Amino acid sequence: MELRHLECLVEVVRHGGFSAAARALGTTQPTVSKALGQLEHECGTRLLDRLSEGVRVTDAGEMVLRRGKAMLAERDNLQSELAGLRGMETGRLRLGLPVLGSSVLFAPLVAAYRQRYPGVEIELHEQGSQHLEELVRSGEIEMGATLDPVPEDLEWDLVIDEPMMALLPTGHPLAERESIKFKELTQSPFILFERGFVLNTILAQACRRRRISLDVAARGAHADFIIALVSAGLGVSLLPSLELKSRGKLSVETALIDEKDLRWRLGLIWRRGVSLSPAAQRWLDLVRGQSR
Repeated sequence: MELRHLECLVEVVRHGGFSAAARALGTTQPTVSKALGQLEHECGTRLLDRLSEGVRVTDAGEMVLRRGKAMLAERDNLQSELAGLRGMETGRLRLGLPVLGSSVLFAPLVAAYRQRYPGVEIELHEQGSQHLEELVRSGEIEMGATLDPVPEDLEWDLVIDEPMMALLPTGHPLAERESIKFKELTQSPFILFERGFVLNTILAQACRRRRISLDVAARGAHADFIIALVSAGLGVSLLPSLELKSRGKLSVETALIDEKDLRWRLGLIWRRGVSLSPAAQRWLDLVRGQSR
C-alpha cells in the first residue's frame, strides 16, 4: 500500500471530487482516479461511491481514511525530525485553531512563528473545538486548541484563563449591573454557538449543576453575528472577555459573569503518549513563551 495512494484518497474526500483533488496535488484527474482504483484493488473493496454531485465515503473507506490520515501524519513527522537532525528549519505544522478567540490570541503568534521558522509550512484548520479534538485524534492535525475540561486521551497545556462576559441588549433589566450570576442571565432567551463548540458543553454543565435549563432562541457560528442578534433584542449570550476587548465600542451592554466554573480556559491539545514533531514542539514553546 503506497502513501501516495492514501494521500489521493484523503484529498478526494477533503475536496469532494477527483478534479479538485488533482489540482490540490498538482497532478491530473486520471492519475488520481488510477491511484484510487489501485488502492481499492489492494483493499479488496470499494472505498468511495462516485456520485454525480461528488463522492461518498463507504464504511470501508472511512476505516482506510482514518488510518491513512494517521500514516500520512507520521510520514510528515518523520520528515520533520530528519530535517531537524540535518539542522534544517523545515517541516509542516498541522494546526487547528478555534473560531472563537483565535484572531486576537493566535493570529499574532502564527505570524511570529512564520517569521521565526520561514521554512516550516503552516497548515491551518479553523473549526469548533469539539471538531478539532476529533482531528487531533485522527491524526489529520497534530495540535489543536480546546477548552477545559479536556478528554483524558488528549494532552492539554493551558494558554489563557479569562472570565466570561454576558452580552445584553440595550434596556435589559440586568444592563446596568457590572457583574451578574449565571442563573440571573438564564431568565432570558439565550443565543448559543452552533453545535461543535465546547463552550456549549461548558454552559450545559453549568446548567446541570444549577438544575436550570436554557431557552435557546438561536445559534450562530461567529461572534459578530451573535453580537448582532443580541443587539437586535433576540436574547442574551456569553463571550470571553478577550473576544470583546479587541472590538472597541459595542452595540450591546456587557456584564461580568461572577462564577468560578464559567471561565474561558483555553489550551493547546495533542494526542497523549505521542511525541510532537519538531515543528509542533516549536509552536508549543513559542506559545508557552508568550503566555507565561
